Amino acid sequence: MTREKMNPTIEKILANIEKVMIGKRDVAELSLVALLAEGHVLLEDVPGVGKTMMVRALAKSVNANFRRIQFTPDLLPSDVTGVSIYNPKKMEFEFRPGPLMGNIILADEINRTSPKTQSALLEGMEEASVTIDGVTHKLHKPFFVMATQNPIEYEGTYPLPEAQLDRFLLKMKMGYPDLQEEVEVLNRAQKIPPIEDLHPVIDLDELRVLQQEMKDVYVDDTIKRYIVEIVNRTRGHGSVYLGASPRGSIALMKAAQAYAYMYDRDYIVPDDIQYLAPFVLSHRIILKSEAKFEGTSAEKVINQIVARVPVPVQRLVK
Repeated sequence: MTREKMNPTIEKILANIEKVMIGKRDVAELSLVALLAEGHVLLEDVPGVGKTMMVRALAKSVNANFRRIQFTPDLLPSDVTGVSIYNPKKMEFEFRPGPLMGNIILADEINRTSPKTQSALLEGMEEASVTIDGVTHKLHKPFFVMATQNPIEYEGTYPLPEAQLDRFLLKMKMGYPDLQEEVEVLNRAQKIPPIEDLHPVIDLDELRVLQQEMKDVYVDDTIKRYIVEIVNRTRGHGSVYLGASPRGSIALMKAAQAYAYMYDRDYIVPDDIQYLAPFVLSHRIILKSEAKFEGTSAEKVINQIVARVPVPVQRLVK
């Protein structure tokens, strides 16, 4: 889609991330969409393409508390959320917070841990709190999770069920850099890693303001019907066993509000929906077995649906 003038604050954040990341502006933009919309991201890609670097650069750019959780088969829920430990001097239990008590969390290889531990993370993502020994502990705000999973390793993994995938606002891939970009990666690797010299361009209070202002982006009724029509058609598509839920409609609207805000607009246009739909909806549908056998992907199905739904033509500006 045609690039527009970007919100100056958002441009500063992206420019800062690009000091570290080469050729991944679209991934950085989508990550910011999720952060502004107070959602979470699932990155499915092979090791070594810069997933950790992306999240660290984002966290440093907004002066957020960054935590990394390496998911392994023996990881326990308390290793993620925290645990209550008895203090004999005070004769009471004290809560020791886990790595989930941060602002920006990298949940690395989430599909390598047990469903019980996955659920502990996903509960925190959904409720913005964790419950330990009957006591509820609120998570810090802003709270943003970027979870990664390796698409080529299946042995010893626990794939996320569809109900849990639905908790992620966006699912995307980073992909390999092209030849020129990879040469530049080598050039930078010869020196001190640029991530160490990265400085914040905004603070958490400013980020909270951006998150609040994003909610004021106007959504016309024609756009709402457009969103619902796209999501509704996932439920009747010939290749789809189970379509997207109303949560998918809400997620697409919120993502579009954040995207419009990033491009300094106070209203959503159909192009926003068309661009974001595959990232927001593809992981929310289940394809029929025969469709998978024929090589159909969820992304193809969403793109087909978007291409067939009539685009609103009414005036959209408030």
